[in-house]
Amino acid sequence: MAQQNYEQKKLDMESSAEVSKELKRKKRMKLFAYAAAFAIFQTIVILVFSLTVMRIKNPKFRVRSITVEDLTYTSTPDSPFNMKFNAEVAVKNTNFGHFKCENTTISFDYGGVQVGEAFVAKGRAKARSTRKMNVTVDLNSNNIKANSNLGSDINSGVLILTSHSKLSGKVHLMKLIKKKKSAEMNCTLTVNLVSRAIQDMKCQ
Repeated sequence: MAQQNYEQKKLDMESSAEVSKELKRKKRMKLFAYAAAFAIFQTIVILVFSLTVMRIKNPKFRVRSITVEDLTYTSTPDSPFNMKFNAEVAVKNTNFGHFKCENTTISFDYGGVQVGEAFVAKGRAKARSTRKMNVTVDLNSNNIKANSNLGSDINSGVLILTSHSKLSGKVHLMKLIKKKKSAEMNCTLTVNLVSRAIQDMKCQ
């Protein structure tokens, strides 16, 4: 009887030891699973952060609208004109850090000849926002040669101008990263001389 009790106790102890080992093994497996899941989660977070927040792109610089405040012209052989534009320009910053831009100018041309220039003061476009500014520019035909197509364009009642500019600056991210970026503007605008308004405008 004593021998049987001893053997039973021995079996119970061995069984308890096996159960304890199995519990410890399952606990270790859970810890490994949690550690692996956390590592995968961290990798995903870092990847998303790198592809979104840390991906610094060039801002966009565009002319949004133009109001013709003054316009005079003649149909004489030299066909002079004088205009005054009030333009709204915008800097669109899609980055997660603000864009600090420098002074620049916008050139307005006719047939490749500059007829006016607008000054754009330095400033800052906040993170993921659009900064709008108003600029004025006086345009005239003083630099255009007499043998150009200006006379026929004025007689047609439509004048096609182009505008171009380059805006340079730095994107500031989390007060730690500063990266130089720039935005280029190229627009074509059609001025209706009869209605004294911008008939069409396309920007790239």
